[in-house]
Amino acid sequence: MENIIPIKGLVKYSITIDPTVWIFDDRRLDLNTYFTDRPEEVDEELDYLKKAGAHWSREIMEGATFPPTLKTERKFDRQGMKTGTFGMEIKHFLKNAEITSDAERVILELKDGQEHSFSIEEANTLIFKYSQDGKPITDGGPVHVLFSDGSNIDNPIKNVSAIRVE
Repeated sequence: MENIIPIKGLVKYSITIDPTVWIFDDRRLDLNTYFTDRPEEVDEELDYLKKAGAHWSREIMEGATFPPTLKTERKFDRQGMKTGTFGMEIKHFLKNAEITSDAERVILELKDGQEHSFSIEEANTLIFKYSQDGKPITDGGPVHVLFSDGSNIDNPIKNVSAIRVE
């Protein structure tokens, strides 16, 4: 239970997150390259519409395709997962918790009683680092919180026990 981080407060759904299961999540970020090779910002809804339109056009022109099989499925880089340093953007979890319209701040509660407060916009840019060199974060874990610009990569926020929305 020490690896579970609750999101509570002014949210429609109080949820808990478990960083130990994120290794296979497609939304994970490779932190070895994230701060040096920044991907350009992509509007997720616009990207989805473009892909859906392209898929629709292809099916009209070529006909339907069969679902992927074991031979065509995307393969995981097992060695990369065993040695990589990964993170996950907090915005995915805040979106799932559905922050209420009257909320203004996101507070990271630490195990020692300290708190770090961020506006909702700032909080959506934070990154949870959950893996270092293929191993879960144990010292000050289960996650370290990094700013999206990497300015605190050498001094991350550690010992997060809960996320409170106010």
